[in-house]
Amino acid sequence: MLILFIVCVFSVLLILKYVFGGSEPNPFGKDCREPLKEKVYDKKEKNKVLKQGFLAGKVPDNLDAVIIGSGVGGLGLAVLLAKVGKKVLVLEQHDRAGGCCHTFTEKGFEFDVGIHYVGELSEHTPLRCMLDQMTNGQLEWEPLEDAYDHVILGPPENRRSYPIYSGSARFPAELKRRFPGEENAIDEFMRLVKKTEFGAWLLAVLKLCPLPLAKFVIHTGLAKHLSFFFKMAPRSLTEVVNGLTENKELRAVFTYIFGTYGKRPKDASFAMHSILITHYLSGAWYPKGGSSEIAYHMIPIIEKAGGAVLVRAPVNRILFNNKNETCGVSVLKGQEEVHVHAPMVISNAGIFNTYEKLLPKELRAMPDVQKQLSMVKHGEGGLSIFVGLNGTKEELGLKAKNYWIFAENNFDELMDKYMNEGREEASKKIPLLFVGSPSAKDPSWEERSPGKSTLSLVSFAKYSWFEEWKDGKVTNRGDDYKELKQAFIDSALNVVMDVFPKITRDKIEYIDAGTPITNTHYIGAPEGEFYGVDHGMSRFSPEVSAAIRPQTPLKNLYLTGQDVFLCGFTGALLGAITCGSVILNRNLHVDSFLLAMKTKYINKKLKDK
Repeated sequence: MLILFIVCVFSVLLILKYVFGGSEPNPFGKDCREPLKEKVYDKKEKNKVLKQGFLAGKVPDNLDAVIIGSGVGGLGLAVLLAKVGKKVLVLEQHDRAGGCCHTFTEKGFEFDVGIHYVGELSEHTPLRCMLDQMTNGQLEWEPLEDAYDHVILGPPENRRSYPIYSGSARFPAELKRRFPGEENAIDEFMRLVKKTEFGAWLLAVLKLCPLPLAKFVIHTGLAKHLSFFFKMAPRSLTEVVNGLTENKELRAVFTYIFGTYGKRPKDASFAMHSILITHYLSGAWYPKGGSSEIAYHMIPIIEKAGGAVLVRAPVNRILFNNKNETCGVSVLKGQEEVHVHAPMVISNAGIFNTYEKLLPKELRAMPDVQKQLSMVKHGEGGLSIFVGLNGTKEELGLKAKNYWIFAENNFDELMDKYMNEGREEASKKIPLLFVGSPSAKDPSWEERSPGKSTLSLVSFAKYSWFEEWKDGKVTNRGDDYKELKQAFIDSALNVVMDVFPKITRDKIEYIDAGTPITNTHYIGAPEGEFYGVDHGMSRFSPEVSAAIRPQTPLKNLYLTGQDVFLCGFTGALLGAITCGSVILNRNLHVDSFLLAMKTKYINKKLKDK
């Protein structure tokens, strides 16, 4: 027992080393925020930054790294490396940079693809500090209204609406007001959520410390003793919530946000859900000027260090030397391959694309590679509907908030039935619909597009429903495909026009849908998934959390983005921070936290003077 105790104490001390240790240059070592520059809304000017096409002559000499994919997991990491003097090339297969943060324009309407709202962006929070430093303070965030979400349950003749407010005190207080007699259940839900989320620090540490140490911490049971996150990870959201209350409406309100990671409550980990609830406790924000502002302000920092971000640059394979060490990538330029050499390659293309499409067959078959692939599976396919409207937000009754609309409060049954139906039946009634108005959230919208508004509608759809058209031309996949898309569009519109009576068909100037195969084409999602690797309970076991890490089994090949850490914008950014921590041999999570505390202290002193 004494020996075991000594070993455990030594392990804890080693863990603390990976919490607080660091020896390489620190990209968060100083406050790099600059005074705000004049906003650029002209698309041609912005495209000079966002749409720099790949040519062999544009590849910088003496690269330190190549990053595959320009989502925030790739761009964010490139900025971190650039800030310590690294020359990085980011390659993007699409015709514009940004990944799920890119925008597109149709009939004069600009649409965001993946940013709907982001939490934890109050002044001086670590996440706000990270983004301020990674854009030199040029990215502005606009708070949504409070309540920022509305949960709407039931059919038109019996619709119930529950507003979700921010604030550690107000969030539960408003729930108690709507659900008298359920005070104990609400208090216990909040207690479990906060305690579980607090333990997520060990999730990062298991990915940063050496794998043998991580395995020891897991197999001795230390992981679950040190972190309540891992104790709750194998418990489903349905199991935990059903144990708190018999009230089906309250259960639904507790669990509604499962749509932001794509798992129905019975298959979702309570640990993952806790992270999402706490993420929005302080409110929600939207990028002023739209999500393309993120890439637009990151790219100049990469270029200043001698790097570049080039688009229309599909990487078709990763290059290896005769020792099976990564040494660069091959880019398809027409029918020819252009080889780009670098001592390090980092993939933001997702674990499935990286291992199954970009590795040579013999390396793909490596036991360590196959073991990692066996631990994960594809997430659910995403369905997006983009609506361009004539009219201002006031004329159309649009607000800077989101609406989660469900056919009823029995989420598990609804989603099971929907996902198990044939595509024609499924298209007739979508059980879950997220509705947000990017134009209403962005204070610069009226200046850029006066008299117009947009809606983003989001749900889920099976890849197999659309798979037969995957090899067709993206702009013309055939009449059958268009008819199926239109059926989903019509179902969604019926819901929207009922909830928003000022929106009528004559106000609609543009409408189209992006299906799972659309996602595959534009963002490289293998099965059309929004959120990368599936976010079910197995993903959050200590074993999988430790195994899926920035380092791959192949020397000088790393992973970044949402498959490394968590899904969504913040999860992908934390994937970049985690990968950067490994490459730079220091804990950037802690570095950003310390800089946030430092700037908060300095600002307080200045205000007190």
